[in-house]
Amino acid sequence: MDSAMLIRIAILISVMLIVIALGLRCAPADVTYLLHKPRLLVRSLVAMNVIMPLVAVWLVSSFDLKTPVKVALVALAISPLPPVLPGKRLNLTTRGYTYGIVVVAAVCSVVLVPLTAYLLSAHFHTQHVRAVKVLLVVALTVLAPLFIGLFLQRILPTRASGLATILSTVGTALLIVACIPVLVMEWPTIRSLLGDGTVVAAIVLSGIGLLVGHLLGGPDPQHRTVLALATASRHPGVALVAATSASAQAPRLITAAVLFAFVVSMIVSAPYAAWRRRVDATSTKSSTPPAVGVSG
Repeated sequence: MDSAMLIRIAILISVMLIVIALGLRCAPADVTYLLHKPRLLVRSLVAMNVIMPLVAVWLVSSFDLKTPVKVALVALAISPLPPVLPGKRLNLTTRGYTYGIVVVAAVCSVVLVPLTAYLLSAHFHTQHVRAVKVLLVVALTVLAPLFIGLFLQRILPTRASGLATILSTVGTALLIVACIPVLVMEWPTIRSLLGDGTVVAAIVLSGIGLLVGHLLGGPDPQHRTVLALATASRHPGVALVAATSASAQAPRLITAAVLFAFVVSMIVSAPYAAWRRRVDATSTKSSTPPAVGVSG
């Protein structure tokens, strides 16, 4: 077993630990939250699965980008949420919508990713993406670990919170340790893709995702926050499956492009998340009623 395989296994295990921790904190009602809010469900799917692919197509048609970058941006735009997104956003949003949108996006991606890739294949002259491959990635990194966490929460209710903290910490640390060698090894390849508007296109895609999600999130400011972050962020694992399945050319360049665009989306989303955190803190303080003194 070579070092590359060990790194991939470490990343897989880290993601699974993070999602199991998510399931340990998630109530069963959270999983079906969006099914009881059809308008919010439709707006969420439109933002993530209709508008974002159209924006990606516009970008790759407007910029003279290298082919691997074009494929990577479109693949990211049609992929579901990253499994590491919710745990970092729960202090910003209602937990029901956060968990619900992850589950709905993961389930819908099994149909929507191959369908969208099929519709785009004529424009980009690429191969079709098999639904089975998408299903395997989503099931392994999102659905199965999530339900494992829900099961553990059910049989260990008093230990669920502590166990979630441990698994989340270990998983995050392992993910960081595993990703550093990938970035170091692939940096020459990533650097070769820069230029010709690649950085600008990646920033614009994430920025428009934040704007679209914020506008379609509805009147609830917390819903706006979570949909904005969800629309701007994507699952790199599913994106890699879609991109490498659609194009057999230069798989290493496509992998590097997906990784680069994913990192850019995280960087672009950070200032928005910080701003929304301050807004939430301010609104919480202003909504707290003042203490009433009792005189003797």
